[in-house]
Amino acid sequence: MKLKNTKRKPSGRSQIMTPKEAAKYLGLHPITVYRLIKKGQLPGFKLGGQWRFKKDLLDSWIASKINKDSEQKDGTASI
Repeated sequence: MKLKNTKRKPSGRSQIMTPKEAAKYLGLHPITVYRLIKKGQLPGFKLGGQWRFKKDLLDSWIASKINKDSEQKDGTASI
């Protein structure tokens, strides 16, 4: 008897993460995630009074951080 793979895959919709899941995905401590939310630096939203994060927005946030860092190293960042 074979068991079906029980891992859920997003079905065309963006994956929604909890702060703990987002922290693990980003390689951060959960407290750091909450600090970034409080500063308005991390894209998230409240759903039922609890913070949630869309994976694709986190990916975009990471890409913007990478681009910003590479521009600063190149000296092409505008002040």
